[in-house]
Amino acid sequence: MKHNFALEWLKAAYSDLVVIESIVDNEIVTHMTAFHSQQSVEKSFKAILEYKGVTVPKKHDVRMLKKLVNMYISIDNDYILDALNTLYIDSRYPSSFGLLPNGKPTLTDAREFYKFALDIFNRICTLLKINPEEVKK
Repeated sequence: MKHNFALEWLKAAYSDLVVIESIVDNEIVTHMTAFHSQQSVEKSFKAILEYKGVTVPKKHDVRMLKKLVNMYISIDNDYILDALNTLYIDSRYPSSFGLLPNGKPTLTDAREFYKFALDIFNRICTLLKINPEEVKK
């Protein structure tokens, strides 16, 4: 059963990656690339928790979730996690679009967020021995 719930989290994470693939090169929606990157990372982390039988918190804080999954997977880029945490909130409110230190995420930022989210997704599929092709169904 835990495999099924973990798989559902990964399917949800993959859906965000598919959205990103269609917008990652569009400078107008870099904040949405950040939002979906955060969502994919969050759901990927929650897949680990589900698989390991840990109660999945109803929180969107990827830094907090990182602490919960740290014993299973090493995530070394706190800068990206901090940025995604900030942008998750800011991307939802038009008056505050993506308040990184230099304002809205650049295309380079957006691509970096996507690459990070995709890497997390793939690493967690490997960790949980879930074939990414199974997730795409």
